[in-house]
Amino acid sequence: MSGVGAGVGTGAAAGDATAAGAAEGAAAGPGAVAEVTAGGATAGVDARARASAVAEAPAGEAAGPGADVRATGPGAVAEATAEAAARVAAEFAALYGAAPDGVWAAPGRVNLIGEYTDFNEGFVLPLALPHTAVAAVRRRDDGVLRLHSADVDGGVVQVELAALVPGSVEGWAAYPAGVVWALRDAGHAVGGADVHLASTVPTGAGLSSSAALEVVTALALDELFGLGLSRPALAVLAQRAENGFVGVPCGVMDQMASACATEGHALHLDTRDLSYRQVPFDLAAVGLRLLVVDTRVKHALGDGAYAERRAGCEAGARALGVRALRDVSAAHLPYALGRLNDETVRRYVRHVVSDNGRVERVIALLDTGDVRGVGAVLTEGHASLRDDLGVSCAELDLAVDAANAAGALGARMTGGGFGGSAVVLVEDAAADAVAAAVEKAFGEAGHAAPRIFTAVPAAGARRVG
Repeated sequence: MSGVGAGVGTGAAAGDATAAGAAEGAAAGPGAVAEVTAGGATAGVDARARASAVAEAPAGEAAGPGADVRATGPGAVAEATAEAAARVAAEFAALYGAAPDGVWAAPGRVNLIGEYTDFNEGFVLPLALPHTAVAAVRRRDDGVLRLHSADVDGGVVQVELAALVPGSVEGWAAYPAGVVWALRDAGHAVGGADVHLASTVPTGAGLSSSAALEVVTALALDELFGLGLSRPALAVLAQRAENGFVGVPCGVMDQMASACATEGHALHLDTRDLSYRQVPFDLAAVGLRLLVVDTRVKHALGDGAYAERRAGCEAGARALGVRALRDVSAAHLPYALGRLNDETVRRYVRHVVSDNGRVERVIALLDTGDVRGVGAVLTEGHASLRDDLGVSCAELDLAVDAANAAGALGARMTGGGFGGSAVVLVEDAAADAVAAAVEKAFGEAGHAAPRIFTAVPAAGARRVG
């Protein structure tokens, strides 16, 4: 891997961490309740008169339930991003009375393989999606932060930076506010900002909607305040916002994918030292597709289940006398399992060590051009997530089983689990039939219709206006 000097520590984690604490406990990205009153944050400008249009999804994402498995080309993605940037800038001007200093975008991600491995200092293989959080931002130097989302009904969330402490902001606004807190806590001189956001990353789908919010905020503030931070350093600060401010014990994979991914590639990331390699991932060239099946079952990782698995993994590492489960090799796994008395911890350890191995197997297959061979590894990984880690659900299992029965090369749940999405590797010619089979299975089971789209490796965070 090419080394990337982040100059920061690790301690990474896996999965989508969507905003918890929105109305009725629903997971939320930008689509959460915006009114905040605790800790000096107040609801300010009424934004209901803003332009009603929000960022459209790039071509390839179904607007609602159903399948749209068309591939999204770079030209379509660029056009959609430019349109979103112009729209968000215009909404910013209508909202705040002046033009923004710039517009930035940061993508969601889908993880091909390597789940719950990153906070164990292991390996992951995510790719950025065309779906982005777009932020129009203007610098302030008066100690005031104002936040607004185009995706909610509500006013501007205004925060005095002097009162910005963990717990002072809730819902979707905690993610960008947490980034400001993390930057200032690390000694960076950030004096305030006006921010207007719109996102096409589905929330609660295991696609890192929250990381997109964090990274786009961090990148904008880094540029506006001349901080000069590297992409890995921004990713780790975004992770700190989620850990220390929002209270979700996620790791750095999601933020690194959003910050560092490149178009047409998957990101082979070593979460111990944050070194990474851009791995070519052009499925269309070999007649394949990677479908994302959003089960539309929402999940929030702040409910303790994610933290319990992290604690179990850490307990396993302590019992084995290693820094992290990354240090247990596949060859050593049977001996290591024999030393563990707690059956739950044994299952967690078995998953993490085997999934680290699966990442390396997928990399070897991609490097040798055997892309179709990746499918079986995905299905194997799903069984481990379902049986050893216990983070799947009926809808995810059905998506995987129905896709494989219809001729997919392989499939697995992706992200933190407890709902969210599955990924399906499929021959291009069979994509429509496989998607239809999954939809049919969901209908027969009485589940809500899934949203199905093609994952195309997109660019990481960047300035777009």
